[in-house]
Amino acid sequence: MMFNYLPEDMVVEILSRVPAVSLARLRSTSKIWNALIKDGRLAKKHSANAPRHSMALVLIDHRVYLVRSNLREIHNNVAPFVSVTCHFSLKERLSKHFSTEVDIRDVFHCDGLLLCTTKDYRLVVWNPCSGETRWIQPRDSYKKDDCYALGRSSCNKYKILRQELLINPSQESYVYNIVGEDFLINNNQERYEYEIYDFTSNSWRGVGVTTGLFNPNITTGMSVNGIIYWFDITEQFLLSFDFSTERFGSESLPEDDSHLALSVTRQGKQLCMLSTHSSYVTETNVNLWIATKTTKSENTGAMSWSKFPILRGGVGLRYRHHFREGVSFFAYQVKEKIVVVSCHRPNRHSKNIIHIAGHGKFIELDHHGAKPTHEFSPTPLLLVYVPSLVQIQHGI
Repeated sequence: MMFNYLPEDMVVEILSRVPAVSLARLRSTSKIWNALIKDGRLAKKHSANAPRHSMALVLIDHRVYLVRSNLREIHNNVAPFVSVTCHFSLKERLSKHFSTEVDIRDVFHCDGLLLCTTKDYRLVVWNPCSGETRWIQPRDSYKKDDCYALGRSSCNKYKILRQELLINPSQESYVYNIVGEDFLINNNQERYEYEIYDFTSNSWRGVGVTTGLFNPNITTGMSVNGIIYWFDITEQFLLSFDFSTERFGSESLPEDDSHLALSVTRQGKQLCMLSTHSSYVTETNVNLWIATKTTKSENTGAMSWSKFPILRGGVGLRYRHHFREGVSFFAYQVKEKIVVVSCHRPNRHSKNIIHIAGHGKFIELDHHGAKPTHEFSPTPLLLVYVPSLVQIQHGI
């Protein structure tokens, strides 16, 4: 090890300026490197000193892969390149000398940490760069319909929001209180209960109950600056949960468009939204919206959006199925113009899952690397990932 003759503090200072992905490659070279990368001193300095380089990940057939792309010359009619490589392996240690790879069902990203729901419905927080994991125990038991989201409070404490579908609501009507707001629960509506997991106390606590008309699946949401956002069941409002105040809120959405999916900008600082607008039966335009300003007051807010037309003149019938429920995406800026890289499950029209839209073009890519094994594979998930060495907070 070339740093053997340097003081350890100096080694930490040097490594704190190296991108997290580069450090992650060193973990497998020796136990010394692995221990140093997991060291809390390096994690704190790295957060302050290292450049933030975002990348894209994709979940395919219960495995997480790195997405590499070259879109810089797309405006000069140079064919874009996308590859799905570098399988990130989530391991569960079963004994001192044996571990097995875990099948991942859902992924939620926040600050370099991945909150993963496994195929057998268990819950684990994972940092792919450091390899650190923490398995989260349920209050009672894991349930198939439970959904989870990860966020951070203003004092840098990570928390998990759990959404549980209450299967058998009473035949009566009740009024439930969520942090100062009353909601009427009717007997013909599904109800959702919410709980917070606190890493420092290693425990769950309730935060309220809502109706099915208010909150659908939070797993489809995005975490931005300590707040998670997701669509309501009508897709006319943007719902939110602030991990600092532990309060729910709602924002209005741009009218006229059909809202498909949420994402974040490349550095994870701004919320993005993909939408379509159908002006004729055979014509669908695609728009990207980026949130530019949010003001909050109690449980309401006003969000400003900037609109970026991605496709005009209509998406052909062959490609309309790529812009519907289940799509995931990220936006990429190329010389002051924006393109969208989207992902959808294979179907009878196309076996390709990654597509590029922008500059008035729709490009269907036969990407290199891992692909769904068949048409009925789980819907792949494309997400922006900002690598870091942030440590998973452990309980007392």
